[in-house]
Amino acid sequence: MEPLLDGPRILSTATAVPPHRVEQGDAKEFARELFAGKFWGLERLLPIFDNGLIEARYFCQPLEWLGQEWSFPERNALYVEHALELSQKATRRCLDRAGVEPEKVGALFLVSTTGISTPSLDAKLLFELGLSPNLKRIPVWGLGCAGGAAGVARAADYARAYPDELVLVVAVELCSLTFQIGDISKSNLVASSLFADGAAAVLIGSGDGPEILGSHPTTWPNTEGVMGWDLVESGLKVRFARSVPQIVRTRTRVTVEEACERHGIVLEDLRHLVVHPGGVKVLEAYEEALELEPGSLELPREILREYGNMSSASVLFVLERFLEGYPVGSGEHGSISALGPGFSAEHALFRC
Repeated sequence: MEPLLDGPRILSTATAVPPHRVEQGDAKEFARELFAGKFWGLERLLPIFDNGLIEARYFCQPLEWLGQEWSFPERNALYVEHALELSQKATRRCLDRAGVEPEKVGALFLVSTTGISTPSLDAKLLFELGLSPNLKRIPVWGLGCAGGAAGVARAADYARAYPDELVLVVAVELCSLTFQIGDISKSNLVASSLFADGAAAVLIGSGDGPEILGSHPTTWPNTEGVMGWDLVESGLKVRFARSVPQIVRTRTRVTVEEACERHGIVLEDLRHLVVHPGGVKVLEAYEEALELEPGSLELPREILREYGNMSSASVLFVLERFLEGYPVGSGEHGSISALGPGFSAEHALFRC
């Protein structure tokens, strides 16, 4: 492969979802039956299932599975099994679209936060896919919803350092396996209306595709409690604050402007915003912060409607949809953006 003459490029993307498609109305009725008599003000809160734009989501287990008690080891065994299956599907599709043989990949960034495995999933994936045994493995854990954008950004950094190598990013999340039947917090109810399962793969290197100019990460002080997991006996218990949309509304613009300044452009030059669809309120907060027309983040809304929030993988689903019709060779700028635990933001700028 010829060395990169400019920045690393996005050569292909692909996604995969598990087999169990759940209509949002069915999820709402399931939550009503599950939490009846346990959740104060349940009927007042259930409209979150209706107001979140989501029409359907995909789970690796049937909906009824969520109505039972499971230990952390049981959940995690399912995580490893299904995360590997989905990662394989997304990766094979990604490599096929680029016409690349698996052994040609030089490095793999495996992004995930919804389960644990040692050796990490990338080691297992390596042999399942026929990747090189000399593959450089970089597992990335704990970035949550920001992980997809961060994975692309770190992989692009790697590609600049090793311009003759192909770099693969795989983000896989099984959010449904973290559902805690005994958690009667509002956070758990909101999560049950929003989160889903999926995987995405991105191939980066020299060739044709949007050029990744660079990235700009930000972690704000005194925000560690905004989002994350609490480890309990039955697994990972979701934690997030009501302040997330307000943080997006008041702090995101500055981080995007800083990212643009680093690359000699201004915010108004960003014609394409590949944004993590964290939820309706988060997307509305993005639009308000960046002074966009309400509803202008069309592609993230499409992904949210069709798949829900798949944590780190979601923004890469948006990227795949964007690449289906992006303006090739236009020179227009864009950003792959997401927020996650830390509390942090990640922006990877690109040029078409």
